[in-house]
Amino acid sequence: MTPSAILAATIEIMEQQVERSGPLDLITGRYLRQRRYIGSKDRSSLMVRVFGLARRHFRIGWRLERAGAPTTPRARVIADLILTDDLELDAISALFNGEGHAPRALDSSEWSWLLRLGSSPLETSEMPAPVRLECPNWAWNGLKKAFGEKTELQLQSLLQEAPLDLRVNTLKTDTRRALNAIKKAGFLAEFTPLSVTGIRLEQRVALGRLPGLLEGSVDPQDEGSQLAAAALNPQPGERIADFCAGAGGKTLAMAAAMRNKGRILALDDDQRRLDRAAPRLAKAGVDIVERRLLTPGRDTWLKRQAGKFDGVLIDAPCSGVGAWRRNPDARWGRGQPDIASLTKLQSEILDRAARLVRPGGRLVYVTCSLIPEENELQTSAFLSRTPGFSYGTPINFPVKTDDGHVTLTPSDTGTDGFFIAWLNREI
Repeated sequence: MTPSAILAATIEIMEQQVERSGPLDLITGRYLRQRRYIGSKDRSSLMVRVFGLARRHFRIGWRLERAGAPTTPRARVIADLILTDDLELDAISALFNGEGHAPRALDSSEWSWLLRLGSSPLETSEMPAPVRLECPNWAWNGLKKAFGEKTELQLQSLLQEAPLDLRVNTLKTDTRRALNAIKKAGFLAEFTPLSVTGIRLEQRVALGRLPGLLEGSVDPQDEGSQLAAAALNPQPGERIADFCAGAGGKTLAMAAAMRNKGRILALDDDQRRLDRAAPRLAKAGVDIVERRLLTPGRDTWLKRQAGKFDGVLIDAPCSGVGAWRRNPDARWGRGQPDIASLTKLQSEILDRAARLVRPGGRLVYVTCSLIPEENELQTSAFLSRTPGFSYGTPINFPVKTDDGHVTLTPSDTGTDGFFIAWLNREI
């Protein structure tokens, strides 16, 4: 693809994202699957441009609005070439010439606002802090409450591209053998600093090229997510519930930690997500997992399971702030999260899941949010209304915890943002 064709493809992908309001990674993946003729180098260039624009969304929009320009995908791509790439107008005109697969030529109105836009750098002294830090208004006050004077540092770290982390499936291999195979294949990689089952690659690669991935020996999973699964400290022979199991990433990690001995109940209210877990479990060689659909409201079957589990993991639905570096479009492209509705749902999930824990058992509550209302305020409220539970002390957890809970961030731990709380049932 020519540079002009890559720009045209970028505009097309961004227009689809606006029309469908879906996750950018899914839209980009679908676009590329429908155009398998696009080579790996061009795919990489396209992804860099698309996701770079997503990380600069608020700043580019602010500059365009100040110039009296539209904030369409096409205008954003044009502005990015000036504000980020520092191209001259003649160079941009040559890229937008309407020939072959190039975007159509610049019209008179575009020339007008381009002259008003000015030049790089992207950021200016007049730019408000939330815009400069790519933080939507709905999250600003919560993050300020959580981090105070360190808010800017934390938000800057969420602007960085996430590394590619892998979890080694210890049912099939060990971390050293997996790392050696990846290095032998020509990839730069190292052990993750915190997770004992993690490998971190220094560059993004096509997953299908990684040794062990197709065989189920390694699986993509952020180091923070690996730590969240390990936080429950599941042991061989135990009875464990993964209450919001989704497609099974943490279920797989816990099954490996249990050496495929015992029982894991993978619960979710979405059958499609549970169905996606089935081939992953089979590929990983896991056969101790039972998948079960949760029904809304009163669940007679769930009620019968009260007090039968050694440990319960809740990976609760949340605003997803901690995953912004991995999903930059989640800041603006999927609508404003309803925090009040989310916290109500989290509260209900905590109450339902807590009933499963046996006396002396443990409950671990996890979100990928950094908003206090979804995290420590949520667990504190749970403890105040739930006799018999208290904050617990984690076993063999590699990050220092604070009174039974911990917050992971890209700035502090090099992981996605996670909140993890340990809640023990005493009676």
